Amino acid sequence: MKFYISSLELYSRLQSISRVINSKNALPILDCFLFDLSEGTMNITASDSETTMMTSLEVSDSDADGRFALTAKTVLDALKELPEQSLGFEINLDTKEVAMRYANGQYKMIAQNADEYPQAQQLSEQAVSLTMAADVMLGGVNRAFFATADDELRPVMNGIYFDITTEDVTMVASDGHKLVRCRSFVSKGNERCAFILPKKPAMLLRNLLPKEQGDVEVSFDQRMAFFTMENYRMACRLIEGRFPNYNSVIPQNNPHHVTVDRTALMGALKRVSVFSSPASSLIKLRVMSGQLEVSAQDIDFSTSAEERLDCQYDGSPINIGFKASFLIDILNNFTSEEVVIELADPSRAGLFVPAEQEEGEDILMLLMPMMLND
Repeated sequence: MKFYISSLELYSRLQSISRVINSKNALPILDCFLFDLSEGTMNITASDSETTMMTSLEVSDSDADGRFALTAKTVLDALKELPEQSLGFEINLDTKEVAMRYANGQYKMIAQNADEYPQAQQLSEQAVSLTMAADVMLGGVNRAFFATADDELRPVMNGIYFDITTEDVTMVASDGHKLVRCRSFVSKGNERCAFILPKKPAMLLRNLLPKEQGDVEVSFDQRMAFFTMENYRMACRLIEGRFPNYNSVIPQNNPHHVTVDRTALMGALKRVSVFSSPASSLIKLRVMSGQLEVSAQDIDFSTSAEERLDCQYDGSPINIGFKASFLIDILNNFTSEEVVIELADPSRAGLFVPAEQEEGEDILMLLMPMMLND
């Protein structure tokens, strides 16, 4: 079996799908890429048995169809050092010998048995489909990802919840301390449905979607989901279970609204948090008329810091405490110049929303407070 393929395009595609491969696999064949040449198209697969990534490339001068598997690390390391050129492959499917010829040299290796490679499960007849713009999905996954949990007792919290209605698609993540809700009115489904995308496939989408344009077709049933993009296809096992009612934990009546410059507040938090207690990372926000005071102290080492910022607020003074790193993460995931902090009292969650929502979006983030001693 012979064919020719672009070295740079092959390396780019292999590098993208290689992120799914675990460093240690129960099945040795999962250390490999599966190459399947059919009618002039090379279909390449990488998998960790739970999640499978696929991509396709056109080849030239192919003389036969066939399947073979090559160790991922070897192929990637070999291609990384090659400049762009036409690569010639010659595979003996009986002896599994592979020769990869380039301008002034060649690589030789032994392929693995392609029949040992596990096949991705197929969707059931009850599968549901919807279409989302790549940039809309990327925005929601990017914002929600940091709020996912690592909770062995509640696995449903360890992913991003896609809540689909006939009017919108909402992406939600929460670890019990913080919650992110990204609602898109640009995308919608044909019926009410939902699924929980695990953390690893979500991370793979974060890497793939910036390279994609156009729409992503999502098809899923109770166990599996398929994401079909222009150049890539991903199949993954979903988290089974019922996601909590996220709307019930969002406080509705918040009389105190503080509007502050997001970048200025983030800078103040990073400076002041240096002086917070390493054990708690507690930051205290004191809101007064037209002013926001950010302070922290470490009683054990007698260190403290405080900084004042201008803000838009004309209500009664209120004090509230938050974990500094969580608050910085939340502010970091907004793009607006100003952020509105909605507060009720020091014991209830604070809501963070952009001062101006982007068109077709409704973004809200929630952070549980920390107890203040005073």
